[in-house]
Amino acid sequence: MPLLIGVLCVMAIAYRFYSAFLAARVATLDDLRTTPAVEFNDGQNFHPTNKWVLFGHHFAAISGAGPLIGPVLAAQFGYLPGLLWIVIGVCLAGAVQDFLVLSMSLRRGGRSLAQIAFSDVGKVAGVASTVAILFILIIALAGLGKVVVKALGGEEVKYPEQTKIVYPPSSPGTLNIDPVREADGITWVDHGATLIWNDGKSSLKVNEDFKVKNAVQSFNILPGGGQEYTFKGQLVRLVPGSSWGTFTIAMTIPIALFVGLYMYKLRPGRVVEASLIGAVLTLVATVVGGMIPGSPLEPFFNMKDTTVIWAMAIYGFIASVLPVWVLLCPRDYLSSFLKIGTIALLVGGVIIANPKMEAPAINHTFLTGGPTVPGNIFPFLFITVMCGSISGFHALVSSGTTPKMVKKEKDARMIGYGAMLIEGLVGVVAMIAAATLPVGDYYAMNTDLAKVPAYHDKFVSIGADIDNLNVYESRTQESLRGRTGGAVTLAVGMAHIFDGIARKVGTSAEATLSKLWKYWYHFAIMFEALFILTTIDTGTRIGRFLLQEVLGKAHPSLGIKGGWFGAVFATTVIVAGWCYFINANNFAAIWAMFGVANQMLAVIALAIVSVYLANSGKRAYLWVTGGPMIVVATTTSTAAIRILIGQWDTLVAQWNSATPSWPVQLNAMITGSLLLLILGCGLVVIAACAMRILGWPPNLVPQGAAESLEVD
Repeated sequence: MPLLIGVLCVMAIAYRFYSAFLAARVATLDDLRTTPAVEFNDGQNFHPTNKWVLFGHHFAAISGAGPLIGPVLAAQFGYLPGLLWIVIGVCLAGAVQDFLVLSMSLRRGGRSLAQIAFSDVGKVAGVASTVAILFILIIALAGLGKVVVKALGGEEVKYPEQTKIVYPPSSPGTLNIDPVREADGITWVDHGATLIWNDGKSSLKVNEDFKVKNAVQSFNILPGGGQEYTFKGQLVRLVPGSSWGTFTIAMTIPIALFVGLYMYKLRPGRVVEASLIGAVLTLVATVVGGMIPGSPLEPFFNMKDTTVIWAMAIYGFIASVLPVWVLLCPRDYLSSFLKIGTIALLVGGVIIANPKMEAPAINHTFLTGGPTVPGNIFPFLFITVMCGSISGFHALVSSGTTPKMVKKEKDARMIGYGAMLIEGLVGVVAMIAAATLPVGDYYAMNTDLAKVPAYHDKFVSIGADIDNLNVYESRTQESLRGRTGGAVTLAVGMAHIFDGIARKVGTSAEATLSKLWKYWYHFAIMFEALFILTTIDTGTRIGRFLLQEVLGKAHPSLGIKGGWFGAVFATTVIVAGWCYFINANNFAAIWAMFGVANQMLAVIALAIVSVYLANSGKRAYLWVTGGPMIVVATTTSTAAIRILIGQWDTLVAQWNSATPSWPVQLNAMITGSLLLLILGCGLVVIAACAMRILGWPPNLVPQGAAESLEVD
């Protein structure tokens, strides 16, 4: 509680004073200026929007997986390092980038970051920025989309080789009757089983029925009446999708269409009415969604992963092509109710329940690498936390959809700086949710089952009992061990906080609390998917804008103002790109690049804003962007070089191996090539920006650079 209150105070001071300084002295916001939304209002892409609605859209668009998952994984190092970087980074770097990029785009006609690089820095930097942004954007959307697929469409959990399933006798001297059943190539395993591997040294007890995609190979009757089953091939468990989450998210689409129609056509300007209607309908959809599992409607919303990908592709395409006020803006605005409402509930829950920080402030055992982050705390802490502190993807939103909807310049302070502060708060709450879980439970969920023996001694040294997850598993009615990636850990952590609230202000009956747990857990899973999915629609539209800006140079009909054909064509290319990478076999290599690519894009954005400030006669404020740029460039390039060295070592080992693996070599080559491309583009942009700040070439006069005549 005191930790969270201290964070809230720091963020409040940063918004009240530092953002006010940036607005008055650095960005020099002026409501007398005409914004691009008003000047180019076409009812399609440029559309003046109420600042509160736009705040909701912007926050929903920038809030992806980073602030939720990154801090959870970074808790491996202890809660303090990640917490410090989130708070310091978001106040002095992340919010500064988002706000100044938005202000810069407003003064450049609502153009994208790449197009501003062309006008303010030069052709070379413009080309490098365009290549980097398009490439990084597609990778980011693919990475975010994959998380949604795993959350809504279920996943396959692979257990170690030679895993056996053992059943105890149902009663003394009595055998279990058919505890494993086969049908249509799928094997059903009844609850009460124990999974055993690693020659009996590692085990996992399950508390619910589940399915595996393996056929039974043999079984033995054990002394005392138990049974032991072996399976053909590596045991793969089929985890079902979230029908609750899929239903709720699906319902936000028609609700958003109605709210958009209500707000702009039926009763124009009645934002409060539309907001109340939308908020109530969204809450109703969330409650009704909890009734879907086990109902006749469940099969329609319990989708396979491929079906979820198709659904995302169709939705992303439609949201990108339709006028922004029809679906994209009202849906993101409605999503922000659930997002901000849940975060507010968690903040209040931490203050009311005051849970204990079970994780150490600094975990010295895993500072050089562990099960969640294999690298050293420097520089991989910064790459892991990512969006919770600063995110290059936000620069695309701040120069993409948002500047085309700002009604007045001074709204940019609340939208740009304020929304990023809220995202930083999301990261803080995620860190607290992970750090308040018992240490053994945290590592049980975040350690690959096959790697448990390698970390056994370290777990013992920190007192982490990773074999005691039965309470959480029985409450959530799901297997939790080995569910790596952070999403499941965050959901359990959120449910843990909700449980603390209920114990303080509600009931203390254990039976009632146990029944509520599964609802809290599945609500958290749905919340995470919704958090990420709203980034997919906006990111697709931003990619479409950027591609149309490039294609418009070849033919005007393909540009942003060229009509429907250009919008449809560009959207198809972007959607096909991120869908391809979601389905690619080398996705693990692409996902590994996400952190480095996102942070390098932030470096590029800060460099371009620095040139913009120099061109606008504000060289005295270059420290505002230059300081964060140097810090992020140092951490990102160091991480990229270490990953490059690791990929080179992998290739050398494969070349010298008697049985080389082609997929391993391919992943290493792809990862290395992508890293070199990202580093190369970043280096070109930084060098071009440095030369421009130093006054070369002298004859480059960017459009709109007459801002040096402004009066503060």
